[in-house]
Amino acid sequence: MIPYANFTYFVLLLYVAVPTVILGLFGRAVWRWALLVTTVMLLVQYQDVLRLRHHFLVRDIWLVAAFALWQWLIVRAFTGTGARAGWLFYGAIGLSLLPLALTKAIPLVSPKTQFGFLGISYVTFRALDVVFCLRDGVIASPGTVDLFMFLFFFPTISAGPIDRYRRFAPDWRKTRSRAEFLGDLDGAVHHFFRGLLYKFIVAALIEQHWLKAAAHSGSLSALFSYMYAYTFYLFFDFAGYSAFAIAISYLFGVHTPENFDRPFLARNIRDFWNRWHITLSFWFRDHVYMRFLLAAARGKWFKSMQTAAILGYFLAFGLMGLWHGIEPHYILYGLYMATLLSVFHIFSSWKKVHHYWREGPLWNALAIFITFNAVCFGMLIFSGRIGAPPIAEPPPGKVSTSSSSDL
Repeated sequence: MIPYANFTYFVLLLYVAVPTVILGLFGRAVWRWALLVTTVMLLVQYQDVLRLRHHFLVRDIWLVAAFALWQWLIVRAFTGTGARAGWLFYGAIGLSLLPLALTKAIPLVSPKTQFGFLGISYVTFRALDVVFCLRDGVIASPGTVDLFMFLFFFPTISAGPIDRYRRFAPDWRKTRSRAEFLGDLDGAVHHFFRGLLYKFIVAALIEQHWLKAAAHSGSLSALFSYMYAYTFYLFFDFAGYSAFAIAISYLFGVHTPENFDRPFLARNIRDFWNRWHITLSFWFRDHVYMRFLLAAARGKWFKSMQTAAILGYFLAFGLMGLWHGIEPHYILYGLYMATLLSVFHIFSSWKKVHHYWREGPLWNALAIFITFNAVCFGMLIFSGRIGAPPIAEPPPGKVSTSSSSDL
């Protein structure tokens, strides 16, 4: 079952939301209730059957349980060795990444073999966050229940937003007063109706009346139309999903961070990544890009820190592309975004000396226009539509079976 994908899932959420509201009004929606609901929702959501081998079928929930045990063992072992830097740290990172790597690689080696579960990419990033924070000494070793809830908190398990353990742990353990719960309920309602507007109205209209029509034509103009349609569709669909996830999180007192902040008003590509899929881009910034720059500065790897910054962009966004998938268009998308950031980094340094680029409404509008179109072309790369044949129209009287997951 895919969270927030259809109204059937929202009917299921009623069985969660109604008692949570009642308990919250009496100040009883505490961490034990969140733990119970998350466990039940996992059991409900992960009932699909995967074919690990030709005659070996297993339910998703057992892969989730195995993943949880694996990450728990890594955290315990790493903590037990003192959570120090060096080969133990890199070993813990590699082992934490192993299930995700197998999920990406096994279908290539054995196309008929299925592996992984919905949301494993996002859960892996949370697990890595714990290892990084233990290495940095900014958190104590999480308890078993705390680690389980952080990894598998059900509102955000399938596609984020990607929370941080330091921010999450105090929220879900906090006992809220009635007034605090009402404040969270107000935030949940606002996010929920934003999600309805974005995902089931705006995104659905874009898909039905613009995106599909552009995908059915093979002309160059249709490809450009598809580029803009896909960009807007992706934003409203994913921002709508994120709003739903944040809304349900608020019911349980977890203030899951925002994932989008008016990204199409960004005036440069760096500003865009501070506004688009914020929790993912900040994760890569903090745990990959900044760590690479720090290591480069300490080790004096390069004569110029500008070289380090550019290589850092290619490292971070190359990994981001691989994280989305090992298909060529995802890797190319990551390299394209790294190139844009590198060009902007060089341009920013040049602008400090040469003051040809001015400030003002017209200059800002031009910057937004250039950034928006550069981003849209990146989304076209991400979509995999470049060079792809037109999508055939369904036969008359037959409903198309395409969904947002196919786009």
